[in-house]
Amino acid sequence: MPRILLSAAAIAAALLCSVGAPFPIPAATAQTATQSPFTYQELMVPMRDGTKLQTVVLRPRGRTERLPILLVRTPYGVPGAAPRQAPGYLRAMMDDGYIIVMQSMRGRFKSEGSFSASMAVDPENPKVITEATDAYDTIDWLVKSLPGNTGKVGMLGVSYPGLAAAVALIKPHPALKAVSPQAAWVDWWMNDDLHRGGAIRLSYATDWLWGLQAEKMDNAPFPYDDAWDLYDWFLARGNAETIETEYMKGRVPAFRALIDHPDYDAHWKRERWIDRLGRTTVPTLNVAGFWDQEDPWGSWQIYRKAEQNDPDGLNLMVAGPWNHGSWTGKGDMIGPVVPIGTESGTQFQAEIQAPFFRYWLHGKGQKPAWEARMFQSGSNVWKSYAQWPPREAKPTNLYLHADGTLSFSAPGAAAADSGHRDYVSDPARPVPFRARPISPTYPCGDWCWWEARDQRFVDGRPDILTYVSAPLTEDLTVSGEVAATIFASTSGTDSDFVVKLIDVYPNTAQKAPWGDGAPAIGAYADTLNGYQLPIAMEVRRGRWLASREKPAALTPGKAMAWQFPLRDHDHVFLKGHRIMVQIQSSWFPMLDRNPQTFVPNIAKAPPEAYRKADQRVFSTADMASRIVLPVVGR
Repeated sequence: MPRILLSAAAIAAALLCSVGAPFPIPAATAQTATQSPFTYQELMVPMRDGTKLQTVVLRPRGRTERLPILLVRTPYGVPGAAPRQAPGYLRAMMDDGYIIVMQSMRGRFKSEGSFSASMAVDPENPKVITEATDAYDTIDWLVKSLPGNTGKVGMLGVSYPGLAAAVALIKPHPALKAVSPQAAWVDWWMNDDLHRGGAIRLSYATDWLWGLQAEKMDNAPFPYDDAWDLYDWFLARGNAETIETEYMKGRVPAFRALIDHPDYDAHWKRERWIDRLGRTTVPTLNVAGFWDQEDPWGSWQIYRKAEQNDPDGLNLMVAGPWNHGSWTGKGDMIGPVVPIGTESGTQFQAEIQAPFFRYWLHGKGQKPAWEARMFQSGSNVWKSYAQWPPREAKPTNLYLHADGTLSFSAPGAAAADSGHRDYVSDPARPVPFRARPISPTYPCGDWCWWEARDQRFVDGRPDILTYVSAPLTEDLTVSGEVAATIFASTSGTDSDFVVKLIDVYPNTAQKAPWGDGAPAIGAYADTLNGYQLPIAMEVRRGRWLASREKPAALTPGKAMAWQFPLRDHDHVFLKGHRIMVQIQSSWFPMLDRNPQTFVPNIAKAPPEAYRKADQRVFSTADMASRIVLPVVGR
């Protein structure tokens, strides 16, 4: 099998596409420049420590009036020439007029200094250089030195550029008048790119961090040798330490940190920049995707933290049926199969993002009258809320029963002696997180929408428990934070449990799109009939049930309550659909494997630590495993 190789340009393009960066990196040709609606200027902007950062200025041709500045700071590269047209992501904003400024973060591409991939901030000490101080210094230089600007600056970005925009809120420059952190992050141990509740996001961390830190300029692909199915490749490596020793070899400090800091220690807490947010003084448009496969958590936390001190109502939240950054495109599908029926991404750009910046940077239009806007999946309509979560949403228990059913009725006392279901978890044969063969992260391919893919690919595995409701007799609206409490035990001294909440479509959901003829190869499977659409999925790792800072072994056979935060959602389970819950103990290689034997550091677990474990999930009157749904109108 040939080795998977991509050019540096292809990797850069894949990274840019996956995070919704405003511009691809075009070749610097005279033809491009003459056809562009922008003039092009490349500058080296000095920071307070003398480091100069590569900065590109795109000024709209034919606009002679003073214009506000729209700043994007990114580690993924800036245009090498003026683009031929305004990209779709910003096209709805172009008539308003902005000087677009893009900047490579320090240590990336032509920018001087070293790239640390750090979120840490220190607003009390202005001599400590961080992404927050670089944002401040850049804004200060631009408003003072860039001709024709109004003195007003907005920042936006998706993923890493979203984080770069968000940290500018820590000690905002007076000229910063509007910020939109989109798919930003706040805490790499708790969730988003590098971990899920402390469990290492193995495959993505390998690909993404290698591209960020192994090569300053090239975003080089990770060398997967001759691997075709990365399930086999990661399984053969055993643990993260082996990948570091054999491949990273000290070139990727952020990956090394995953190994050296397995617990929620001072290293990760120092990176938790959100704790430094104070009073909300800059209008903020937070944006998240319900199916974001990379950063589904951080933007919600920024919104919640800002809400704690927002006397002027400047803090807004928007979310929709999107994967990582897909609101920058049409947004008309959930994955390759589930249609939305409208272009939710296009609507977001024109009806939410553009008016937000128009009001705060141009002084035109009206201040948003809502606090939260959600494109509600299932019903597939935009909803406006005066607060989030909505006041009318009531926490409602959906119980798991020992016969494999789900219902809103709690298990009865009669089930106390036998109310459980069992399975064996084998770390030598972990449950894949998507259908095999598993491809690399970049180019995006199967990775982009794995969180929305049909879960029938794991049907028949004996190491998965499935619970299913009866068909719904009426629509069920779920708006707010979803959670789960699962009572479970293991024969091991450590364990993972993964909970999935799934919307099961009826077998009559879609007529055959090929009519009376024969379906094209693969078309029969890719319909909505019987589709198992994941709505919420999360993991808990047993060693941290009592303390994130001090891991402890589990007591074999002891039933415990496992709490699962399943994030925010706005979804309608339609009449005729069923609700499903799946429970398993591995999610590979999206997550590293739990050896199921307690060891000091899973990233260094030896082969003999990986052992089978007997898993038991309880459904009794006194140990009622359940999903907690924020139900509206029931």
